[in-house]
Amino acid sequence: MTRFKTIAFAAISSVALAACGGGSSGASRDAAWAVGSSTIYPFAAAVAEEVAKGGVKAPKVEQNGSGAGIKMFCEGVGAKFPDIANASRRIKKSEFETCQKNGVKDIAEIQVGLDGIAFAEGKSGPGIALTPVDVYKALAANPFGKPNTAKTWKDVNPALPALPILVYGPPTTSGTRDALAELILAKGCDSDPAMKALKEKDADAHKKVCTEVREDGAYVDSGEEDNLIVQKLAENPNAIGVFGFSFLEENMDKLKGITMAGVEPTYASISDFSYPGARPLYIYVKMAHLNAVPGLKEFVAAWAKVWGADGLLKSKGMVISPDDVRAKNAVIAANPVAMDASTLK
Repeated sequence: MTRFKTIAFAAISSVALAACGGGSSGASRDAAWAVGSSTIYPFAAAVAEEVAKGGVKAPKVEQNGSGAGIKMFCEGVGAKFPDIANASRRIKKSEFETCQKNGVKDIAEIQVGLDGIAFAEGKSGPGIALTPVDVYKALAANPFGKPNTAKTWKDVNPALPALPILVYGPPTTSGTRDALAELILAKGCDSDPAMKALKEKDADAHKKVCTEVREDGAYVDSGEEDNLIVQKLAENPNAIGVFGFSFLEENMDKLKGITMAGVEPTYASISDFSYPGARPLYIYVKMAHLNAVPGLKEFVAAWAKVWGADGLLKSKGMVISPDDVRAKNAVIAANPVAMDASTLK
């Protein structure tokens, strides 16, 4: 690979990259590098292709999960660390603090669109309808503080079919798993007043009882390959899958969405957040790399050119953010500024 093409006014960034990036090999990069969310991966890959059409070397895009991607992103400044973390949930306060400790000081946060954690079954599935409480009782390791003994959906809710609980879903490194915990499991858990009270008294204990998933085979960690889950559902119509809405939309010939609290996962229900699993999608940009990594500025700016109502990303399955959100984030994409971390949790 060629050396970084540094710019005179980016001396600070360039020195940092030279100092940190080479490691023992002295290697450097000549193209942008993004890691993270498997949900955002197809969108990021599409933006990378668009950038390459303009003469910029195609950015490298990898999918390893939001958590794992942010961890890599926060490890330091330099050529051996990625420039962008794609995340299907917001960066956590603890992750941001790790970034700061490792010298990743200025980070731009850009909301690129919306998505939903969709629940789906095979085309010939039973047509099950769920609520966050049903999902929590089925998947929590210790629902409401007691060991989970439910074997079938009927054990969870007498109105549901007597089918074995079998859910294929994302791993702990995935933003989709974090969203499942926050948007569905915790909501189901907090239907119990005692659990809501626990949240005020002991946040860590609440998190454990409300979001820890059982490990007895009812929930199957299926890695970052959402297409593998689609395959499993096609093979077993009685199983349920959890993944980004775009994968459901892409595979409507094989799958059907499961209603959550009476709301079907659709483009419209995610756009207006009436679907319980709706969530924003983000990219995080390392500002110390902006003037040192060839093509990085162009890659970041390109998102805003294709995330509109008639843009490329909508055609790829992304749910478009409201006009005011797009306008605000387009300004950041064109001229990245350091995020305000005061509202992080």
